Amino acid sequence: MSARAVWKGVIGFGGERVPVKLYTAVSDRNVHFRLLDRRRHRPVHQAMIEPQSGKTVSRDDRHKAVVDKQDRILFDDEELDELTPAPSRDIEVMHFLPQGMIDNQWYQRPYFLGPDGDQDTFDAFAAALADSGREGLVHWVMRHKAYVGALRDHDGHPVLITLRHLDEVVDADALEPPGGGKLNDSEVKMATDLVEMYAADFEPETYQDEYRQRLEALVETKRSGKRVKVKHRRRQEPTDDIASSLKASLARERKRA
Repeated sequence: MSARAVWKGVIGFGGERVPVKLYTAVSDRNVHFRLLDRRRHRPVHQAMIEPQSGKTVSRDDRHKAVVDKQDRILFDDEELDELTPAPSRDIEVMHFLPQGMIDNQWYQRPYFLGPDGDQDTFDAFAAALADSGREGLVHWVMRHKAYVGALRDHDGHPVLITLRHLDEVVDADALEPPGGGKLNDSEVKMATDLVEMYAADFEPETYQDEYRQRLEALVETKRSGKRVKVKHRRRQEPTDDIASSLKASLARERKRA
């Protein structure tokens, strides 16, 4: 693997120990802006200001607190450090679950796994994970934070995905059911036909971050000193006439096809 590892750990289950390296499976490709002084074009920085006096508060004079309408609860760094989990390199497998038991709503950030020195042990573990048709539910501590994750196979390669916690996942039962009037048979038929006309395989290479691409092109245009013309786009007005909207959509897709 030519990528740089972001963390090292050891997968443990039963008496087995598999040293691994974690590689990020996603990358931040966003264009990051800096704030400049408008006249001098010099970088500016943010400061912590006490609003009543307008004075800057230094790092040593800041205090963490939980604030609500009734009170302010202050915390010392030592009190918060006491809550931090003990550092460890162990990735503990708690269970092996049937593939697909964890809903996609729980998945958060994926990491590729690679061997940390012991290639044979890693290869044997990767093959066993792929053949099992299961995914491991694991627990580990990375950079002073405890994680629960799913250890699963991805085309013969182990992947570790951090999971959200229970109170972060919204239950669909908490949402209001769809309202509105009941659709008639012709409207349902048109909607079904429209869905079928859009049927296709997933081709990830066709889905690009168009905003980022336009922004990068704008950066290069301005870097070359060319003048930029801003075009104002008109917004399409929504309609409440479902039947007319479906007919228009079907007509456009039939023409395109």
